Amino acid sequence: MNRAARLENALTLLRRLISTPSPSREESATADIWEAWLRENGADSVERQHNNVFVVAPGFNPSRPTLMLNSHHDTVRPSASYTRDPYSPDIEGDRLYGLGSNDAGASGVALASTFLELKDNPDLPVNLILAITAAEEVMGENGMRAFLPYLAERGLTPDMVLVGEPTGMQPAIAERGLLVFDGVAPGKSGHAARNEGENAIYRAMEDIDLLRRFTTPKVSETLGPIKVSVTVINAGTQHNVVPDSCSYVVDVRTTDAYSNEETVELLRKAVRWSRLTPRSTRVHASVIPSDHPLVESAVALGRTPFVSPTTSDMALMHGIHSLKMGPGESSRSHTADEYVLISEIEEALDIYPRLIMQLNINKD
Repeated sequence: MNRAARLENALTLLRRLISTPSPSREESATADIWEAWLRENGADSVERQHNNVFVVAPGFNPSRPTLMLNSHHDTVRPSASYTRDPYSPDIEGDRLYGLGSNDAGASGVALASTFLELKDNPDLPVNLILAITAAEEVMGENGMRAFLPYLAERGLTPDMVLVGEPTGMQPAIAERGLLVFDGVAPGKSGHAARNEGENAIYRAMEDIDLLRRFTTPKVSETLGPIKVSVTVINAGTQHNVVPDSCSYVVDVRTTDAYSNEETVELLRKAVRWSRLTPRSTRVHASVIPSDHPLVESAVALGRTPFVSPTTSDMALMHGIHSLKMGPGESSRSHTADEYVLISEIEEALDIYPRLIMQLNINKD
């Protein structure tokens, strides 16, 4: 199949996907589409785990490193500000409109087309796995969190991952992780007029100031310092009662300088009064070295590495080097009247195969 035919095939698939609602945790219909399309286009042994659809290229050789091509087929729900039908895949000039067109349908169809193009190539420098996964927008329990352990049980843990997300086909080499804390500063109630009790608000203010000035001995070379922001605060019941509790929420953007678990302990030691409870520690920072084969191959193709401001399933790929790169622009994601340019998909169909075929597998 020539490049023009591959583009047309990819666009036909993308339009089918756009036409089929697939909000996170409700992606079974688009998983069905992906299974059928891959089989119809010559992919053998297509498998499915929950709504995660994957296929391993023939000729798997354990002595070679394994590259997983990954994107997601779930979407956010359409916003009320849409001016057109979010499920109508309309083409106007170079634009293909529709929910999920940019984030991340275009990446998914381009990576799938690349997999089909390369899977039987005898000169392929890596084992290839194509994985179109679910629940990325909510980092749900049946998406990547379930899929990677499932692969590991079968001895298929990838050595590296190319993650398809809208980046303008520039390589995102890092993303910050995320911790959200529920903080509670205790006090002692009393009558405000008699200066009784211990004001929990004042204790929370002291700890919030400590968090505002929080620093660490180590700082990430790529991501810089850990960022701490208090974003919500609640206390008190009425004007004449000294509050005995003040609760607040802390948003922490983590880096590769410390694990999330280490960051939790550092922040707990930084406050005087408060109890800090993390909601989850699973969203880790991700950094791929500048001399990794995926990065070097992207740079050799004239791509410019950058640090991504957004989070993806890379945050769940603990210990696996991953690079985020795909057609479209992040600024269009989760916006009304979402679209992707057909020319952006065409560019991805050109760049993805070349990036993979020129990988230097003597490096990791």
